[in-house]
Parts: sequence; structure tokens; C-alpha cells
Amino acid sequence: MKLVLILACLVAVALADESAPRCVTSQTTASGSQARAGPYCSGDLIFEDNFDFLDFEKWEHENTLAGGGNWEFQWYTNNRANSYCENGIFYIRPTLLADDTGDAFLTSGTLNIDGGQPADLCTGPFFWGCERAGNVNNIVNPIKSARVRSVEAFNFKYGRLEIRAKVPTGDWLWPALWLLPKRQAYGSWPASGEIDLMESRGNIDYRNGGVHIGVEQVGSTLHFGPNPDQNGWATTVAYKNSAVGQGFNNGFHLYQLEWTPDHITFSVDNQVLRRNDAPTGWWAKGGFVTTSPASENPWQHSSNMAPFDQEFYIIMNLAVGGTNGFFPDVPPATNGARGKPWANTSPTAARDFWNGRGVWQSTWNMNVNRGKDSSFQIDYVRVWAL
Repeated sequence: MKLVLILACLVAVALADESAPRCVTSQTTASGSQARAGPYCSGDLIFEDNFDFLDFEKWEHENTLAGGGNWEFQWYTNNRANSYCENGIFYIRPTLLADDTGDAFLTSGTLNIDGGQPADLCTGPFFWGCERAGNVNNIVNPIKSARVRSVEAFNFKYGRLEIRAKVPTGDWLWPALWLLPKRQAYGSWPASGEIDLMESRGNIDYRNGGVHIGVEQVGSTLHFGPNPDQNGWATTVAYKNSAVGQGFNNGFHLYQLEWTPDHITFSVDNQVLRRNDAPTGWWAKGGFVTTSPASENPWQHSSNMAPFDQEFYIIMNLAVGGTNGFFPDVPPATNGARGKPWANTSPTAARDFWNGRGVWQSTWNMNVNRGKDSSFQIDYVRVWAL
């Protein structure tokens, strides 16, 4: 009798094992203080933030005046006036430096941001990023904003990333969700790659060639190449425009990345925006054999997915303006009746932008509801193993 019971139990266990879902081992890797220990099963949720509070174990604030390498007009700082959580939403909010210092400081003051505590250290010294002295032609960065990154907490290679966010409203605001490599495995930018999940512009009536390029458009792309002058981003860029009058600033949308050992796919609200692959490698994808014949291929000793075969970290920020061409000049572009206060070729672009605040500041709606309209709002960030 006991033997029969034992056999019955063994059969039951075997049947249970057969019916139980099997773990498909994931190719995802992750590292950092907040990364779940691997290996992972495909579909495992390995990183999440629902922004019930601002978790400094997950997000590090950058502190720099460098302007993103694009001579943007903001100072990225760690201040609850510029980044905070409320009712499960993470807000990145632009404010005016002159509200703290007075207008005269922009043309006569010196801003040194290299503090004495670890969290106060300048994180970007390039482009005079740690100290700026204002004068009548080159003013101190007039806008305060925030940029956070997960580099110490979470880096991953291959997986599914989803961020639910609402873009801000206001001329010359530049929200971005993107990723950079944990290590410069193939050299300095863009040789080690950059993944831009979403970028947009806060202008409500900004057009280029008749196409709305403000809040009614979001874009995604990859940056890769042997040097900054040889960048293959144009071979991967894709844009999505909303219905007329239904901009991405009117509500929250899903910005999604599927990253595998053979492709990177961008989606918006579960609709594929563009699948990017490089069957013979990203050197061929970028056309560098033709455009940069004298340059060395930095990925020649690696996989066909290089430089996108390394761990990357997540960045979320709100920039303002800049001179790299992300905001095309008016004309030939148009910005309703408000124009554009600076030219991308101007040596006094930040000053020209600030002098035009009588026009653009009203579009930010800063005095209503604590400036939530002009804030970049993030509902959650989630990463799953493939």
C-alpha cells in the first residue's frame, strides 16, 4: 500500500512539473546597486520605479552647466524646485535662475557649482560645465532644470524598456528619454553608442517644411560612429506625429524599446516606430566604408551588434534650447507669430534667448499649477528581461 502511495506521489510531481511554466533563460544582463541578481527568465521584471517618492538609490542627479555639448541654456541641478515626485509622478520642472539671483547676476555673476559634498560635485566639466562667469555677451545659463541617470543603480544589456511619460508645453523645451553606455568600450562618443528612446520639442506651433515638429512630434534614433563628425544617426531616425491638435503634451504615452542581440526596435503606445538592425554590423549600416574610409572601425573585433552589445544606463532630462540644430532657425522654419529669439550660428545665443523671454515665457505657463504644464512628467520606468 505504501509503495502504491509513493508511486502515485511521484506521478503527481512529474505531472505538475510537466504543466509548470518553464523558464526560458534570458540573454539580458544587468548590473548596479538596484539590479536584480541574474540570470533571468525571459519576461522577468528586473527594474521598476513608480515614483511614489524620489528614490536617490535609483537616480543620480547630474550637476553641470555644460549644456549637453549642444550649448543648451540650462543648468542641471539637484533641487526640489526642479525635480520632485507628487502623486506617483516624477516632475522635471524648468525655472528661471534670475528668480533666485536677480537679472544682473546673469551678466556679472560667477556660478561655480563644484561643491564639497559627493552629491554636490560637478558631473560634467566639459564645455566650462563647472564654472561660468557672466558678461553682457555670454550670460550665465539662465534656466535651471534637471537630468537624472541610473548609472550607479542600474545598467542593462538587451531587454524591454517602457517609460510612460507626458511631454511639457512651452517654446524651446526639449524633453528626452535616452541611454548611454556604462563603459566607453569602443571609445568616446559616439563610438560606444547612444540610444535615444524619445525626444520632443515643447513648441505648440513649430513647423519645418510644413511638418509639425513641436509637441505633435516625437522622435527616436541611435547614435554611432567613429567620431562626432561621422555619426550614423540619420540611418536609424524615425518620427511619429500625433493627430492634429492632439499633441503628446495632452496626456501620457508609452515610449518603448525592444533591444535584442540582433535588433533595436522603438515603439510608441505599442505601435512600432522603427526596427533597426545591422546584419553585417553597424559600420556597414552607417555607410562609414564610404564616408569615413580612412577611419578605423572601432567595432571590428566585436559582435555585429557592437557598439550596442554593452550595458547601458537610463537618462531622463529636460533641456532648453541649444545651437546644434535640434531647433531649426526661423525662417525657414516657423513658430507661429512668435519667431525664434536666437540663431544657431549666433555667438550670443543664450543672451538672445533670454532677451526674448517676453515672448516665450508666457508659453511655459509657469504661474499656473506650479508650472506643471511646462514640466516633463514621468509616470513609471520598467525594464523586463528578454
